Amino acid sequence: MKDLSQIAEIIEAEINNTSYLKDPENLYSPIEYTMEFGGKRIRPILLLISYQLFNDNIERAFSPAKAIEIFHNFTLLHDDIMDKAPLRRGKITVHKKWNNNIAILSGDVMMIHAYQLLTQVESKYLKTILNIFNKAAIEVCEGQQWDMDFESTDDVLLIDYMKMIEFKTAVLLAASLKIGAVLADANDKDQNHLYEFGLNMGIAFQLKDDLLDVFGTSKLFGKKIGGDILANKKTFLYLKALQISDISTKLKLKKLYTSKDEYDTKVEKVKNIFLDLNIKKHTLDLMKAYYIKAMKHLDAIDSDKKSPLIDFADKLMQRDR
Repeated sequence: MKDLSQIAEIIEAEINNTSYLKDPENLYSPIEYTMEFGGKRIRPILLLISYQLFNDNIERAFSPAKAIEIFHNFTLLHDDIMDKAPLRRGKITVHKKWNNNIAILSGDVMMIHAYQLLTQVESKYLKTILNIFNKAAIEVCEGQQWDMDFESTDDVLLIDYMKMIEFKTAVLLAASLKIGAVLADANDKDQNHLYEFGLNMGIAFQLKDDLLDVFGTSKLFGKKIGGDILANKKTFLYLKALQISDISTKLKLKKLYTSKDEYDTKVEKVKNIFLDLNIKKHTLDLMKAYYIKAMKHLDAIDSDKKSPLIDFADKLMQRDR
């Protein structure tokens, strides 16, 4: 059985060894640039770990693992255009380095390439895997639309936000785990437990992202700190603050989210409100609740090879980027 670091090395090598066409250069160079960003490779790692729970021959799962990572990076490339983000993982985003049109078209090719890789699985698994992937892909887009809608909506509820991050972030982690289990011939019960494990850990992952956007450091996080605040995103931190604050603080926070203050001033003022309301603890407590739910599903799976998934869950809870 391979541990988490070994699987991470394997998938990184597989992705780095993937070749792309060279012409037209402005179509394929941004794809290479995007895939060389690095990143955590969480989704393909989870797919391989899930497969390994039931079968040690993980080479059979390399193709869909790469497909998931390419699709994920396609969504990031397009997200950056929508968010007008200048940086991704500490590097200039594709739409800034080239332009929006090139970024859109390169992203489209990445999605098609993901499907090409998915169809390389054995035919008996293909329909099931495509159904899982397609469901997740549509839900990711629905989550992204809700995220954008929330930016111009004043009455976003916490329950709405939690549904949005489930779709935008968590479902693709869950689908990665389920695809790995399907390919390894796991039974339906174990497939579903892995999906639920991924769903709950995915929500915890996004809550940690929300937290790091305010309380992380730009060098480690790879993005500008306070980007969500500047974009007026209704994250868990903001919505929880509104929920528990008095009327005066609520009005002040809402006013800040519509203000034209300088970047540093706006972020600092909002951060101070979050500190006064102990929002960091509220976020960490909710993360822990989702972690506990996830681990209950993992405990229910019949396999003696779960240590890499346990290691993954622990690292996610402790990460600083």
